[in-house]
This record gives sequence, structure tokens and C-alpha cells, in this order.
Amino acid sequence: MSFDVDVVLQRGEARIVCRFATGPGVTALVGRSGAGKTSVLHAIAGLLRPHEGRIAVGDQVLFDAAARVDIAPQHRACGFVFQDLRLFPHRRVRENLLYGWHLAPPRRRWLSLDEAVAFLDIAPLLHRHPRTLSGGEAQRVAIGRALLSGPRFVLMDEPLTSLDAALRNETMAVIERIRDELALPVLLVSHDAREVERLADHVVAIG
Repeated sequence: MSFDVDVVLQRGEARIVCRFATGPGVTALVGRSGAGKTSVLHAIAGLLRPHEGRIAVGDQVLFDAAARVDIAPQHRACGFVFQDLRLFPHRRVRENLLYGWHLAPPRRRWLSLDEAVAFLDIAPLLHRHPRTLSGGEAQRVAIGRALLSGPRFVLMDEPLTSLDAALRNETMAVIERIRDELALPVLLVSHDAREVERLADHVVAIG
């Protein structure tokens, strides 16, 4: 499954032009700070409407300004891992995970809670609150919630930021397993050349 993006985004006075088409695997989106990398992820997820252009993932057109196509975010089958993770602090890990599962219509639920927990090795975390988790543990919970939403593809905004070397390696291994074992295309933002070299099958530079 491929990403095919050709959009113009308007963010205040800034005009962001992004065009790329990539094949399966992990695509890294790189560029200077403020170039609009996160805005591109938000546009693909349906959280930001492009000024013009077209977005398709695989054979599904998600946005086409000329054809007046704009699929609602909840119908894009997109798993999003935000940079700030956005876990619910008042809910235990199990409830955070199930939030993703409840977002997906039954026909799109290809992963169960037990399968996600086993895949990410987070069974000991299920009854804890996010404030008690390490950075790496919280990252795995956020990834689990995204996978339980029944995605066709996964977007990750700087998933390795603020992690130490050991936790970065663990998280990169999870991303590789998402690509290799789950066969999901991943588009991630990164500013670290070593991470890009290890993870990326395709690299897109913007800005």
C-alpha cells in the first residue's frame, strides 16, 4: 500500500507545498523545524484541510479538492501516534487502549485487545495510570491504541523524541514489527538521521 500526496497547506502566512508518492514500508518525512511535517500528517489524517490538492493511500482517495472529496477523519482508517501521545491521564492503560478499539466500526477491528497487548508486551501495564509509566511504556500504549483503531496505515509524529538510547531501540523494533509482521505502511516524522537510516524504506524531504 502506498502514500500518494500532492497538497498545498496554508498555515497563517506560511504556505506548505508537499508532493510525494512512496511504496509499502516505512516512509520518513524529514525537514527543518517549522517546515510543516506535522501539518502534512494532520492533513493525511483529516485533521487539517488542504488548501488544494489530493491525498490517496493505497486505492482509497482521502481528499481531492477538485473532485470535492474529503473523507471524515473517523472514516480514514488511520492510526495516529501523536508526539505528545495524548493518553487520557484519568484512565488506566486498559481503558486507553480500548478507546482506540471503540473508535473502530466492528468490520474494521482486525486486532483484539489481547493480541495488541501480546504484540507490544504490555500486560503488566494494563491497570496502571499513564502518569506512572516510563516514556517507552507510554509510547507502546499510544501505539497499541492506534493499532486497536483498526488502521489501514499508521502515522507517527516524532515517535522517538525524548526517549533514551535503549528505549529508542525498543520503539524502533516495534515500528519494524508493525511494518514486517502487520504489513502496515507507516509514515513517520523524524529529525534523527540514524533513526531514518535504520527504519526508512523511503525518505521524503520537505521545506
